[in-house]
Amino acid sequence: MFRMWGKIFKKNRMITDTVICVDNNLNRTRKVYQALEEMCYEFDLPKPLWLESNKQDFIRSSKTRFTRDSFIEEIDFDYLEIQVIEE
Repeated sequence: MFRMWGKIFKKNRMITDTVICVDNNLNRTRKVYQALEEMCYEFDLPKPLWLESNKQDFIRSSKTRFTRDSFIEEIDFDYLEIQVIEE
């Protein structure tokens, strides 16, 4: 079971969160992309762009933050944070 926690923050407060479970035979990278896609659908957000800093943070700690720079459309929060909580 692969689980990823997504949290939306505004003014240093978590305004909403969700946990997405992916239970299939995909590799880890595809599970992350699938969980992020489901999370964005649930939050009604556009999918963020993976910047180099996001990739490095995620490789290092299985956690990253998507700020305004990662979204093409305007967002009304400070950042989206994702974290793998179970593999």
